[in-house]
Amino acid sequence: MRPRALPALALGLVLLVTACGEAGKSPDQAAASPSVSASPSPVTKPSPTPTATPRKPKLRPVPKKLPAGLHRASGSSGVALTFDDGPDPRYTPQILAQLRAARVTATFCVVGQQAKRYPELVARIVREGHQLCNHSWHHDVNLGRRSATEIRADLERTNDAIRAAAPKAPITWFRQPGGRWTAEEIVVARQMGLRPLHWSVDPQDWDHPPAKTIIKRVKGATRNGSIVLMHDAGGDRAQTMAACRHLIPDLKRRYGIARLP
Repeated sequence: MRPRALPALALGLVLLVTACGEAGKSPDQAAASPSVSASPSPVTKPSPTPTATPRKPKLRPVPKKLPAGLHRASGSSGVALTFDDGPDPRYTPQILAQLRAARVTATFCVVGQQAKRYPELVARIVREGHQLCNHSWHHDVNLGRRSATEIRADLERTNDAIRAAAPKAPITWFRQPGGRWTAEEIVVARQMGLRPLHWSVDPQDWDHPPAKTIIKRVKGATRNGSIVLMHDAGGDRAQTMAACRHLIPDLKRRYGIARLP
C-alpha cells in the first residue's frame, strides 16, 4: 500500500465507526435525541343526546256560558259577602275588624299557598265565625280546563293546607278563580263534598278602581239574595278596604247580611 493511502484509510474507518454508533443507539438514547413531536390527535367529545321536551297537557276549551249547578244566590233575602285570594296579613285583618264591628259574617275563599303561608289568619277567620271556601292552590284560572286528576289533586292540596291551619273547620265551598268554570270541575268538586260558589255582584275591585267606583258598582247591582265578590288579597286592596267601610254597614241596613247555607 502506498504511504499516501494510509491517511485516507484511517479517515474512512473513523467515519464507519461513527455511523455504526449512531445506528446502534438504545431506544432510551434515541428518545433523548431532539426530534419533531407528532401533533396530538384531537379528542372527540360525544354529542349530547337531545332531550325531548315534554308536551304540555292539552286544556279543554273555556265554555261559552257558565255551566249549570253554580250557586249564584245567598239562599235568603240577605246579601252574602265573599272575599277572595287571601289570607293576606295587610288586608284580611282589616276586613275581619270591619265585619266584627258590624257583627256580621262572610265567606273567605282562600288560596292554598296563602293558607300555608299564613295559617294563623285562617285560624282567626274560623275563630271569628266566618266560613271557608277552597279557591285552588295558586289561583289557577285554567284549573277547570285541566284533567279531572289534576283538578282533584289541586283541591285536595288546598284542603290539606286549610285543615292544617284549622283542623275542625268545615270547607263547604269551592270557587274557581276568575269564574272560568267547566262542567268537569263541578263534578270533581261535588265528589269531594264542595259546592260550587259563584257570585252575582262583581265590582271588579281586582282592577284597583277607586273606592267610590267600587261602592257605586256594588250598590247598583245588589239585590235581595245577591252574592257580592270582593278581594282581601292578590294585590293592593286599599281601595276595597275603604269601600267596605261604607258598604258593610250599608248592605246590612238595606238587605241584611246573610250567611251562606
